[in-house]
Order: sequence, then structure tokens, then C-alpha cells
Amino acid sequence: MDMNHYLEVFIDESKEHLQELNQNLLTLEQNPEDMDVVNKIFRAAHTLKGMSATMGYHDLANLTHIMENVLDGIRNKKIAVTPELLDIVFLAVDDLEAMVESIESGGDGKRDVKDVIARLEQIEKGETLTQTISEIAVTTTEESLNNNYDQYEKTVIEQSQEQGYNCMEITINLRPDCLLKTARVFMVFEVLEKSGEVIKSFPSVEQLEEEQFESEFTVTFISKETPSELEQKITKISEIDSVKISFVNVSQLKLDDKAAEKDPIVIKEDELSSDEQEPAEKKHKKTVSKTIRVNIERLDILMNLFEELVIDRGRLEQISQDIEHPDLKDTVERMSRISSDLQNIILNMRMVPVETVFNRFPRMVRQLAKDLNKQLDLQIFGAETELDRTVIDEIGDPIVHLLRNAIDHGIEKPEIRESQSKSATGTIYLKAYHSGNHVFIEIEDDGAGINRNKVIDKAISKGIITKSQAKSLSDQEAFELIMAPGFSTADTISDISGRGVGLDVVKSTIQSLGGSIAIESTDGKGSKFSIQLPLTLSIISALLVEIGTEKYAIPLSSIIETAIIKKSDIMNAHHQPVIDFRGSVVPLVSLKDVFQVDVEDKDDEFVSIVIVRKADKMAALIVESFIGQQEIVLKSLGNYLSEVFAISGATILGDGQVALIVDCNALIK
Repeated sequence: MDMNHYLEVFIDESKEHLQELNQNLLTLEQNPEDMDVVNKIFRAAHTLKGMSATMGYHDLANLTHIMENVLDGIRNKKIAVTPELLDIVFLAVDDLEAMVESIESGGDGKRDVKDVIARLEQIEKGETLTQTISEIAVTTTEESLNNNYDQYEKTVIEQSQEQGYNCMEITINLRPDCLLKTARVFMVFEVLEKSGEVIKSFPSVEQLEEEQFESEFTVTFISKETPSELEQKITKISEIDSVKISFVNVSQLKLDDKAAEKDPIVIKEDELSSDEQEPAEKKHKKTVSKTIRVNIERLDILMNLFEELVIDRGRLEQISQDIEHPDLKDTVERMSRISSDLQNIILNMRMVPVETVFNRFPRMVRQLAKDLNKQLDLQIFGAETELDRTVIDEIGDPIVHLLRNAIDHGIEKPEIRESQSKSATGTIYLKAYHSGNHVFIEIEDDGAGINRNKVIDKAISKGIITKSQAKSLSDQEAFELIMAPGFSTADTISDISGRGVGLDVVKSTIQSLGGSIAIESTDGKGSKFSIQLPLTLSIISALLVEIGTEKYAIPLSSIIETAIIKKSDIMNAHHQPVIDFRGSVVPLVSLKDVFQVDVEDKDDEFVSIVIVRKADKMAALIVESFIGQQEIVLKSLGNYLSEVFAISGATILGDGQVALIVDCNALIK
């Protein structure tokens, strides 16, 4: 039976079960006596075991089977839930995730997990653990660096040497202060692949991509270049500490084929526990989820076709208004209603809650808190906020780096916090919310904050700014200096983060998505990093307005209401025109001045305004006249015009004119 047809479903469902394992294990740590949580963990592991065995991934099934035995012991009150036990189980889940990632990238899902299995078997037998979690990690790394090759790799090495190629093992050590280890690994591989071919890596490519290594990794490499030439190329990459190159001796190669000898695990119905065989009265309460998995590329094609349909729909509506034929008008109105419903369905199909990204952070924060001996409380708000799938796939790494940054150098040690009359437990807030056609993600901590003077002194010493420039910097401009390449104010080097190290990459990643990042901080009280990302919704509802001879579109999601006010109602506060909007003082912004549009001054005593908001802040935009509401297709202005102030894109109207789309968030400070 060909299982490749089911591979995509297997990978997606395995990731869901692994996420469920992680979430419920964290819950179990807080409530060790909660047997309902244990049963949920057991069911997820049991299902994953069955799926893996059916697909033929025996290493994955074997590890899950041993983990399942430990969970069964917990359910039957034979094994107590302890922090040490959970550390081992979390390590097993890490291995399971690495195996699934291997399968997803075309690998065989095999992995050396005998140390973790040995520890789990010790727990199952009630024995005392002989190694700590850190010792297991070190042992696993050391053993994985042995010269173990499969038959195919051994044959490639032998044939390459016969053809005059050099086969080498290159061991690279990254500097201890290297934050973006995966980026450095990628750069090393890029250099090597221009000079030859990488046969194997230790740890595996999947582990390197997930940063599941300390600072050292080894690659087996075939090339006609000499070791000295290769070493010279690799050492040009920044944050490389050392490079060691040795030739591979074919006669001493070991074959790694243990995994092939393992027997498959066959799951019989009578092996299901009583908890798996739920009572009949509970079964009928379950809702059946009828879903189908669709490749994201097909949705992209569907969206592009629908964008063209929306543009043509706008043209038809314009023609219908000009001709004023009743039958044509009725048909166009009906087509508009149907296409609007279709549009909502297509857009919702692409939207994914940021919860899919946020879910992995509690586990990471837990581990970092243990590593750094800090007490941390991660509070997540707005996880249900939805974002386009293409953006979701990219924002994970920037948030990881900002969280690690906040944990390592933002939150102080418990004793320091207590000496400053703070709670010993530091709090990190991770928030997501919609504003206009953007999503905001905020990472806020109640830690040490950013020392403005320290940042400026370091920037001057590095030649980024001069002393005269430093005097005129605002707080916001000073804080943004920490996002300069290689900038760090950290007093001690850390492999977790250094404040500023890697923030240049975070900034460039967010900008590549069409977003921006802002920093607020109070020395001694904490910092807030605010990421603004476009929804990347290709079709939005907007209010068309006119300024002079030009038309602009304001996203409806940003608008509170429109109004016409008397010029006599406009007041001044702090040299800024304002109005009284239902008891709130709202600043006035003239779009004519912002976009420098030539408009004839009129003696009219009334002014048309659009009141917009960003989170809890508001502004009133002065326009010349309102045209009406319309569905528009959001088109990018391209790389050359990406820095245009307060414009997020453009659209083509029904009459063929181009209207610029106003970014209200940029106008509200």
C-alpha cells in the first residue's frame, strides 16, 4: 500500500498532536494531580504512536510507545509527577518534533534516542535517574558526532575519493555570543555548497534549523579544494569562533543501520486502555469535524483570480450607473452580493489565528526560566487574532528573539527584583490585536528597561552617531539605535541573547513583510516592542474620499465615523488643531497637507472629517468630500515606493483611475 498519499495528512495531524502534548504537559506541571490532563496527554501519544506505526516510522512509534508506558504509570498512580520526570518527557517530545520535521523535509524520520528511552525506562521501572537533563543532552550530542554513515553515504564517499575529491569532516564552533545560530549555519552551508557537496551534518539539518545544538556542528564535505582554502572562506563569516578540518578515513567508517532492524509496532484493538474505549453516552456528544486540507498555493491562485473579478465588478458597477438600465442594474447588484459572500469565504480560508505561533512560547519561556534561574510569568492576550497564513509562517522567529531578549536582559534575577520592591516573578505580556488593515503584536516586560544613556554612549563608541547628533535624539530614536547591526549594551556575553544582538535581523524580517517595529521603554520599569504587520488581505472595504483632483481610500476597519463640522468648532491645543469629539479631545490632521495636494481654498464654513483610530488613540482626518464605500483590491506600491509616508498601497477603481490607500496607523502617534 502506497502511504505517500497520506504523508501530508500524517505530518499535519502529528504536529497537532505534538502541540497538544506540549500544552497539556505545561498544564500538568502546574496541576500534577489532574488525571484528566494526563488522560489527554496519553490519548495524544497513543494516537501518534498508531499513526507512526501505520506509516512505517518505527523510531517515532517506538519512542512514543515508551513514553506512553510512563504516562500509563502516572494514570495508575504508580509513578509520581516530578519536575525531573517532566524534563525527560519534554526532551522526548523534542525528539518527536525533530523526527516529524525530518519526515516533512523528505527524511526518513530516524533519530538516535536511546538515551531518552533509557531514562524513560528507568522512570517506568521506578528507578532513580542516573543523569540530569543537561548530562543527557551533552551525551546525546557527543554520541551523535560519531562517524556513523549509512550505506549510501559510505558509497558516495568511496566513489568521490576514487575520482580525486577530498572528503573532509569540518567542525565549526560559533562564538558564545552568537544569537542567530541558524543564520550562521545557513551562511556556512551556502559557502560550502559553492565549493563542493555536503554529504551529512552532525547534528542533522533539521536540528540545526531548530537551533537544537550548542555552539558546535560538523559537516561531512566533498570538494576538490584544500582544507586551507575552505577554512579561509568559512572564517570570513562573522561570529565563527574556530574551524577544524580533518580528512575522512573510508576504512574506519561505521554503518548506522540499527533503525532498520527494529520490528514494527502493531496496535491491536484489545490493547486500547479503558480510557480510550469511552462510554457510549459520551461518544454521541462529540462533534464531527468535516475538513479538507488545501495547499496554500491553490488558495493564492484563487485569490489572484478573485482580485481580477473584483476589479471587473467595480467596472461593471460604474457602467451600470452611467447607463441606468434597470435590468443591468439588478443583475449587477445581485452579482455584487454573491461575489461579496464569496469574497468573505475566500479571505476566511486564508486566515489563521496567531495562536498557532503563540502556543509554542510557554514551553520556551519555561525552559529559559529554568536555565537562567529566573521566575517568569508569560501572559498571552489576543491569541484568537487572525492573520494571513503567509505572514503567520514568517513572524515566529522575530517574536522568539524578542522574547529571549526580554527574558535574558529585560527581566532581572529574583533577588534583584525584590531589592527594587518588585515582585520576584517577572511578567512578560504577549499581545495581539487588529487595528485597521494591520495587526499589532506587542512584547512587553516589567524588567530593567533600556538605559538611554548607555545606548547612546555605546552608539558613539561604535561610530554609529556623533556626540552632537546624540544631543538632539528623542527617546524613540535613541532606543531604535539598538537595532543597528551588531549593537549590544549587554554587560555579559550570553548564548540566550544580548540586548540588541540580532535585533537588526528582526527588524529587517518584519520590514520584508511590509511591517515595522517600534520601541518604548522606561529605565527600571520595563520595555515594550510593538510590531505592526499588514493583514495582507488583498481585498478590503474602504471609504473613498476626494482631495482636490485626487482620490484616496481609507480602510473601513480604521474608521469610527464620518462627520461634517463647522470651522468655528476647531480649537487649538499645544499648537495643534483639535476638536471635541463626545468629550474627548481629538487632533485634526489635514490630508491635503500630509500628501501635499494642491486644493483651492474655499470660503465654506463646514469641514468634512473622517474619525479614525489605532487601538485606544484617535485622530480626525480632514478631507474635501466623501465619494462612498467600495470593495477595493489592495496592490503593493513595490520596493521602490515602500517608504512612502502614510500610504499602504494603491487600488484600481471602476473607471480605471488609481486611488492611494491611506495608512491611518502612521498618522496616529
